[in-house]
Amino acid sequence: MELNSIKPQEGAKHAKRRVGRGIGSGLGKTAGRGHKGQKSRSGGYHKVGFEGGQMPMQRRLPKRGFKSALLQFNAEVTLTDISALDVAEVDILVLKQAGLVANLAKRVKVIKTGEITRAVTLKNIGATAGAKQAIEAAGGSLV
Repeated sequence: MELNSIKPQEGAKHAKRRVGRGIGSGLGKTAGRGHKGQKSRSGGYHKVGFEGGQMPMQRRLPKRGFKSALLQFNAEVTLTDISALDVAEVDILVLKQAGLVANLAKRVKVIKTGEITRAVTLKNIGATAGAKQAIEAAGGSLV
């Protein structure tokens, strides 16, 4: 088989409809565009979302919400995740190596989900009030 001998399968291609080519074609005279009006003219149409002068949907609805781009640098870890680690001192690098937080993370916070039973020291990691209480009750600390 040669590249110049490849042809589409029989019946796969069909001739493009030629409009405005006489009354016998079924699409002569107005070429399927109807009579008069903006949509019948060449180059005549409206922009996306235009509703004929009525206030368009994207302007009727209120603007709402905002998501900060800085959120990608924040991460959360649960007490269960920390208790699963077999290290006494936990910092951001340990959490990244364990795959618990993304490599982009710069700030990590421990949230009180689950339980912790052993003493763990957290370095440069924040914690919610409940999580801090649970860590200190287990004999751990935050540095």
